[in-house]
Amino acid sequence: MPNFETIKLDIAKGVATLTLNRPDRMNAFTPQMATDMIAAFDETDANDDVRVVIVTGEGRAFCAGADLGGGGATFDYKKRSVERGEAAFAAELQRDGGGTVGIRIYESLKPVIAAINGPAVGVGATMTLPMDIRLAVEGAKMGFVFARRGIVPETLSSYFLPRLVGVQTAMEWTLTGRVFTSEEAHARGLVRSLHKPEDLLPAAHALAREIADNTAPVSVALARRMMLDMLDAGHPMEAHRLESRLMVSRGRAGDAKEGVTSFLEKRAPVYPDKVSTDMPQPYPWRPTPPFKE
Repeated sequence: MPNFETIKLDIAKGVATLTLNRPDRMNAFTPQMATDMIAAFDETDANDDVRVVIVTGEGRAFCAGADLGGGGATFDYKKRSVERGEAAFAAELQRDGGGTVGIRIYESLKPVIAAINGPAVGVGATMTLPMDIRLAVEGAKMGFVFARRGIVPETLSSYFLPRLVGVQTAMEWTLTGRVFTSEEAHARGLVRSLHKPEDLLPAAHALAREIADNTAPVSVALARRMMLDMLDAGHPMEAHRLESRLMVSRGRAGDAKEGVTSFLEKRAPVYPDKVSTDMPQPYPWRPTPPFKE
């Protein structure tokens, strides 16, 4: 397993827990954290023993947003490029660091649960949007504060946020940039459930166990990508075509036989197929396009 500077990755009984680990800075996001998170998802995808990934924060915060230690130049990509000694700056090639993490989470072969244990602001909020299910502690401060910092929403939020909470709520939160509580996030559909601090991780693990103990890994990976890819389908026929192709493929696989047989025999299933070797091809059926055409 790689060594990480800004996160921890623990794997036990089929569940990987990725913990943002800069508690002295309220787990503020840095370029190194982006690198570490991407490497962690590479690790969990490659490990067939991992069935679910939980993302949480060390200490009292989930993630307080971008680390603003660089002062007013924090978001000056050209200045940062010069400081790194790069020969030339090409604006069209500069990528939002949170967005690279968001794309990697979107591409994950394992479901991802956010356990929001405290403040989740800026990228701390947007990084949870490509995750599949969000749980939060009561009273956690959240906010899409970009307009109040003179920048714009990032980490795929212009794609995911209106789809998760509707255009009107997404507009209100991003145009005002105000901070709100997890209670409002729950009421508006962003957060699945609220918990006491001591109950948050047990609730996330209980949900993870429900997935890990009962479902076929390949089926979960496919269902996750099907739902995400069909968010912008132009017609229900696109879903029908994809579902039909995958039903034929999975229907003749060992998992389908085991799923039916174990149900009839009233026993726990032991699914034979693995995400690393048995995904139907071509997968992904809609490859991620390059950043720059």
